[in-house]
Amino acid sequence: MERRQEQLGAAGAGAAPALDFTVENVEKALHQLYYDPNIDNKNLAQKWLMQAQVSPQAWHFSWQLLQPDKVPEIQYFGASALHIKISRYWSDIPTDQYESLKAQLFTQITRFASGSKIVLTRLCVALASLALSMMPDAWPCAVADMVRLFQAEDSPVDSQGRCLALLELLTVLPEEFQTSRLPQYRKGLVRTSLAVECGTVFPLLEQLLQQPSSPSCVRQKVLKCFSSWVQLEVPLQDCEALIQAAFAALQDSELFDSSVEAIVNAISQPDAQRYVNTLLKLIPLVLGLQEQLRQAVQNGDMETSHGICRIAVALGENHSRALLDQVEHWQSFLALVNMIMFCTGIPGHYPVNETTSSLTLTFWYTLQDDILSFEAEKQAVYQQVYRPVYFQLVDVLLHKAQFPSDEEYGFWSSDEKEQFRIYRVDISDTLMYVYEMLGAELLSNLYDKLGRLLTSSEEPYSWQHTEALLYGFQSIAETIDVNYSDVVPGLIGLIPRISISNVQLADTVMFTIGALSEWLADHPVMINSVLPLVLHALGNPELSVSSVSTLKKICRECKYDLPPYAANIVAVSQDVLMKQIHKTSQCMWLMQALGFLLSALQVEEILKNLHSLISPYIQQLEKLAEEIPNPSNKLAIVHILGLLSNLFTTLDVSHHEDDHEGPELRKLPVPQGPNPVVVVLQQVFQLIQKVLSKWLNDAQVVEAVCAIFEKSVKTLLDDFAPMVPQLCEMLGRMYSTVPQASALDLTRQLVHIFAHEPAHFPPIEALFLLVTSVTLSLFQQGPRDHPDIVDSFMQLLAQALKRKPDLFLCERLDVKAVFQCAVLALKFPEAPTVKASCGFFTELLPRCGEIESVGKVVQEDGRMLLIAVLEAIGGQASRSLMDCFADILFALNKHCFSLLSMWIKEALQPPGFPSARLSPEQKDTFSQQILRERVNKRRVKEMVKEFTLLCRGLHGTDYTADY
Repeated sequence: MERRQEQLGAAGAGAAPALDFTVENVEKALHQLYYDPNIDNKNLAQKWLMQAQVSPQAWHFSWQLLQPDKVPEIQYFGASALHIKISRYWSDIPTDQYESLKAQLFTQITRFASGSKIVLTRLCVALASLALSMMPDAWPCAVADMVRLFQAEDSPVDSQGRCLALLELLTVLPEEFQTSRLPQYRKGLVRTSLAVECGTVFPLLEQLLQQPSSPSCVRQKVLKCFSSWVQLEVPLQDCEALIQAAFAALQDSELFDSSVEAIVNAISQPDAQRYVNTLLKLIPLVLGLQEQLRQAVQNGDMETSHGICRIAVALGENHSRALLDQVEHWQSFLALVNMIMFCTGIPGHYPVNETTSSLTLTFWYTLQDDILSFEAEKQAVYQQVYRPVYFQLVDVLLHKAQFPSDEEYGFWSSDEKEQFRIYRVDISDTLMYVYEMLGAELLSNLYDKLGRLLTSSEEPYSWQHTEALLYGFQSIAETIDVNYSDVVPGLIGLIPRISISNVQLADTVMFTIGALSEWLADHPVMINSVLPLVLHALGNPELSVSSVSTLKKICRECKYDLPPYAANIVAVSQDVLMKQIHKTSQCMWLMQALGFLLSALQVEEILKNLHSLISPYIQQLEKLAEEIPNPSNKLAIVHILGLLSNLFTTLDVSHHEDDHEGPELRKLPVPQGPNPVVVVLQQVFQLIQKVLSKWLNDAQVVEAVCAIFEKSVKTLLDDFAPMVPQLCEMLGRMYSTVPQASALDLTRQLVHIFAHEPAHFPPIEALFLLVTSVTLSLFQQGPRDHPDIVDSFMQLLAQALKRKPDLFLCERLDVKAVFQCAVLALKFPEAPTVKASCGFFTELLPRCGEIESVGKVVQEDGRMLLIAVLEAIGGQASRSLMDCFADILFALNKHCFSLLSMWIKEALQPPGFPSARLSPEQKDTFSQQILRERVNKRRVKEMVKEFTLLCRGLHGTDYTADY
């Protein structure tokens, strides 16, 4: 043993520096890890132990840590270290040491068969890893050898201990295979070898499971072992006997969970659908569980009902297509479908009384998809069979979606209420999907039920039942076009008859009206039936989200039919805003709703409504502008500015031309006179400047001010033109005093929309030069504290080059300084800033030929840019940004080829640049590849990705899998 340890220790001795990884030190570090109260000491110990595990000395101390006099924590570490050495450093082990290593592991496993179970498992995992590395050539009958060795009668361990140790080893073998780092070609060989070994494993498992004398612990281990092996995609027909035995074991409460897991894993293998005869044999076995399922439901045994449901769903969901294909067996499959329906409608409220029904929802999607995928004739047959089933499903789902009684719901925790909300969303999605199969008849069905419920005088209806039916309507109307449905007029007529006595019901009424807003736009005569309900609900803080979002939808979809109701809507909205009934976000939505509403009125009417709507806020803002800044008045200022922003976001009196889309969007002129938004902005401009003068140092207030103008510019486009000169002047003053990213973003918006127009170019050019000058000064002082400003500045520069390159022709613009600052920004740790800087260079480099100052600076400082790009690719920047740097290389190659061919050779010349891991040949190959590719940007991106992996030492490793 000593000679083996020395050889194993010598193998790979150069793999780590010779730290003092002795048994004593390892034990001290483990004690520190487990018992030291100081978290820093624990972290240090963990780091040191991780180094110890991969060191050559691990071959020496691992065996010593397994000695019987050690505590299980220490023994466990020894076993784990052995597993790591075998699984990760297999190539370090001399071939002539395989057998002695195998024998020693067998010895240790035999010893721990009656010892600590966690240590036994780790040793089994180590031997499993050894077996996988030796199979099939160096150890052709690995599993048979394991079985033979553990069945030997001369062992000091009792037969049950040996049996459990063998089953543990056989269980971890497939699991270790699934997670092993074997090369792909080896993985295929080993998988084939393991498939052959099933012939040894399965008869043993069958014998142990069916043997009356087998104790429960052995039978449980057998089921876990079977569950592990079926995941190797063993042919389902080879598993028949064990699956049947597992079904029988479901009657034993101790074996129930393990049996469920084994059956579900066996049925769920992707390959199982090929074995239709075996699947057909499984249907009666599953149907045979119905009585046990009913008993479990009756007794409130959630675990048993959950397990049986998992089995039924696994068979139905994974194999519905294969089983539907067996037309002569349609009745048995229909019986399985009905069993799953029972699971969907299992009594009780999810998630408090049951957690099973949610498992079944995906099955109904799958079954529907499979039925609708058949050719017309077969589909028609199955539609006849399954349409009634799906109508029944709708009833079941709507019953499950019902709220419990108010009293019961009051006892639910917030977590249970949230789970129920998500469950209802899942039901809503399922109903929407089912509409594809049932069509308009589904809406008629829901309408008839609701009509009977609301008009019946025989018995009082529960609000829960009404709410669920409406919820079904809402689920479908939200995503399906119901404009041609003949039941919607009746539904709109029924809604006012609903006696709303409950918040949940009121919410659903609101959301249903919102879902029908497009229908209302086509049938404006019905608006008056529901609008009073919505306006009434606005006054209830508990209905805040549903009422405000519904009003917003109606104002957006029906705005041209709302002028008769406008005065009332504005009055009610003003009232709730003044009373501060709603939270900030709902106030903002309400302002957006009013913006849509006012857009359809005449200018005079708009101005009149705007005056009454915003005058109170303007007065409040005037008062706040006089006050000394403090946190409470800051909140009020930001709130008022936010209200104005959201109002101006949607207040759009001109109409978009239908044939214009995208960034070049322009609008038809407003025939009625000046734009109301511009009128209001001009009136409050002085006040906004006054507020700004006191709050210039506060980014939040500056952002809120900029948001008003930015949203107005985006909405109004050319109509904003009268405001451009004074806004440019204000932005310049703001930015000169205290630079803020939001001011740059607004400048970018102005450049985008107005810079190309001769009348507006002078003020925009002056503003552009001013903010550039101020930002360059900021760079001189140290820009690291302002990554947001640098990000916005880079985006502004890129926009200027894209929309109006003339801005770079001005002599007062220091293009060289801008270039150098952008190179500096490439080295920022913040990804968005780096991305924006790369975007600037990809816009700048194509202008080399047309803008003299740009061409000159690229010639003088382009090498500096290239070095920064290579440093980033070499490992200084995140791998997620490599495409951005590839874009710069592509632009350099396309527009500055002769310069790049000279620079790249010089830049890659120094040893160790951009990474010490690169050979001169690899650098030379990369530069040649880049210089050759001037057309295909995607190829350059691939080259850069490959090169960065080489630079980081990750090429060909597991880390590249998702890259």
